[in-house]
Amino acid sequence: MKERVLTDFDLHLIGEGTHYKNYEKLGAHVVEVNGARGVHFAVWAPNAKKVSVIGDFNHWDGKKHPMKLLGDSGIWEIFIPGLDEGELYKFEIKSKYRGYKEQKTDPFAFYFEVRPKTAAIVYNIENKHQWQDAEWMEVRKKKNWFESHVAIYEVHLGSWMRVPEDNNRFLTYRELADKLIPYVKELGFTHIELLPISEHPLDASWGYQTIGYFAPTSRFGRPEDFMYFVDKCHQNEIGVIIDWVPAHFPKDAHGLGYFDGTCLYEHEDPRKGEHRDWGTLIFNYGRNEVRNYLISNALFWLEKYHIDGLRVDAVASMIYLDYSRAPGDWIPNIYGGNENLEAIDFLKKFNEVVHQYHPGVLTIAEESTAWPGVSRPTHIGGLGFSMKWNMGWMHDILEYFSKDPIYRKYHTNNLTFSMLYAFTENFILPFSHDEVVHGKKSMLDKMPGDMWQKFANLRALYGYMYGHPGKKLLFMGSEFGQWREWNFDESLDWHLLQYEPHKRLQRFVSDLNRLYKTEPAMHEVDFEWHGFEWIDFHDSDNSVISFIRRAKNHDDFLVFIFNLTPVPRFGYRIGVPKVGFYKEILNSDSEIYWGGNIGNAGGVYADNIPCHERHHSLNLILPPLSVLIFKPE
Repeated sequence: MKERVLTDFDLHLIGEGTHYKNYEKLGAHVVEVNGARGVHFAVWAPNAKKVSVIGDFNHWDGKKHPMKLLGDSGIWEIFIPGLDEGELYKFEIKSKYRGYKEQKTDPFAFYFEVRPKTAAIVYNIENKHQWQDAEWMEVRKKKNWFESHVAIYEVHLGSWMRVPEDNNRFLTYRELADKLIPYVKELGFTHIELLPISEHPLDASWGYQTIGYFAPTSRFGRPEDFMYFVDKCHQNEIGVIIDWVPAHFPKDAHGLGYFDGTCLYEHEDPRKGEHRDWGTLIFNYGRNEVRNYLISNALFWLEKYHIDGLRVDAVASMIYLDYSRAPGDWIPNIYGGNENLEAIDFLKKFNEVVHQYHPGVLTIAEESTAWPGVSRPTHIGGLGFSMKWNMGWMHDILEYFSKDPIYRKYHTNNLTFSMLYAFTENFILPFSHDEVVHGKKSMLDKMPGDMWQKFANLRALYGYMYGHPGKKLLFMGSEFGQWREWNFDESLDWHLLQYEPHKRLQRFVSDLNRLYKTEPAMHEVDFEWHGFEWIDFHDSDNSVISFIRRAKNHDDFLVFIFNLTPVPRFGYRIGVPKVGFYKEILNSDSEIYWGGNIGNAGGVYADNIPCHERHHSLNLILPPLSVLIFKPE
C-alpha cells in the first residue's frame, strides 16, 4: 500500500479515547485508494509481533497479506485491492510474547457468518436501507419521556414466535416487523426492548455474551433487515431499546479475550478482570482505547440503526470491585474502597456523550443496589442515566403477591416500602425475563390459589404496577399468562390464546396501556412526590390499600383501591379529595377480564362523610383480588 488510509489525527483521537466514530476507520471498509477499489483493514493490537489478514481470498494463509504497524499507535492496517463486500476474513495475530498465535475475529465487524461459524464478513452498511422515520427522529429529539407514558414490551427475538412447520426456525427481522410490530401496537406498548441482538456465539447466553459489538446477529438476517425492523417500529410510533452489554465479554478464542497475546481489552489480574459467576472477562475501563471502543459502539447503534434507548446490563457488577467476590478475591481502589472508579468514570462519560449527541435517547441502568444517583445528572454527582430499573420494588411486590392471601396482612410492608424511596431515582418498574426463568416460575404460576385466583391475582398485580409511580416493563408472554417458564429455545405458547382466561388477561393489559396513555395522572408525574398521595395503607387486616395519582394539573387525579384477598367487601369507605361523581374507569373483576363482575355499577357519588382525614368519601363494593380505578367527573 503506497499511502496510509488512517491519518495521524485518527491515531491521536483513538489513543486519547475520543474518536467516537472509530468504527468508520477500524475494521474492514470498501474504499478506493489511488484509483484502485478494494478493502482497507485496520486493527488495534499493540503487543503483536505480526498481524495478517486471512480469508478465502488468500486460502487463510497468514503469509500472504501481512499488515503494517503505524508508528507506536498499536494499530495495524493494510489495503488489499480487488476485494469487495462479502469476503470472509479474520486477523491472524502473532504476539511478541510466549509464541502466541491466534485467529481473531474483527472487533469492529458489521456482519458475521451464522453461528457456529465465526468469520467476519466485509460489509458496507451505508446506503443499504432508505430510512423513512425522519418525523419520528425529529419528534424524539424534543420528547420529554419523563412526563410521557412509557410501556416497554421486553422481547427475545429468538423465542417470541417461531415457525414450527419449517423445522422450528427463527422468524427473520422482516417477518418480525410484520408480526411483532402490529401485535405490540395493538396492545398499546410504546417501546420494544430487545435482549441483546449484537452478535453472540451461544444461543443459551440470550445475547449477553457478545462477540460482535458492531453487528446485529445474523441469526435473523442481514444488517439492512434489522434497519428495516427498526424503521417499521418508528413508522408505527414504537421506540426500540436494545440491551447493551459493556460489563463483560466471553472467553471464546476468536473473540476479544487475550486479543494480541496480552490482556488488551480486559484486566490482567483475574481479581479485577474476570467474572467467576459467568465465566466471562471484564473490560479494562481505565484504558483509553477500550473506553473509546465501548462509547463509539453505543453511538454506533444510535446513529446507524436509529436505536431509541440503551439498557445497560449488570451495572452493579461494573461499579463494585467486590461484586460477587469473596474477601481476598478483589482489589480495593486507590482509596481503599470497593468502588470501581474507572468503571464509574466510564459510565458517566458514556451517558454524557450519548445525551450530548442524541437528545431524546434513553439510557437505562439495570442496577440492583442502592447506589445513589444512578439516574441523576453527572454534574451533581450522578451516573447520568435517564432511568433505572427498580429491582427492590420488583422483588418486594413479587414476594407479596406470591403469598397465600391469608398471610398477606403480615406483609403489607412489601407493598408500601417502595414509597419511601420511589422518587430518589427515575424508576422503571420491571417484570423482566429474569423473573420467569431458573425455577422462579412464570408470572401467572407465581400467583397463589386456584386457576381463577391466579388470574385475578395477576390482574391485580399488573394494576398495582400501572398505578404505582414509575414507567413500566413487561416481558413477552406475561401479557397473556404463559404457564411455563420462558425457554429461549422455543416459541411462546400462543395456543393459550384460544382459551378465554388468557385472551381476557391480554385484553386487560391492553386496556391498562390504553388508560396509561390517556390519563395524564398515570404518567405525567412519576418521579416527584406531588404525583402521589396515600389514602390509606393501614388496613393490613383486610389487605386493602388505596391511593391517589395526580397529573401536573393537580385537579386531574385518579383514585386507586386494591382488595388483595379473595373476599368481596361491601360498604367499604375511603376518603377522597372532593364531592361529585366518581366514574369506575377500570375494574379488574369485570367479566370482560374473566372476573366475577362484582363492582359499583359504573361509578359512585362521593358522600359528605369524613374519612381518612378527608372531608368526603366513597362507599364502595370491593371485588375479591382486584384493582378499581375511579375518575371524578
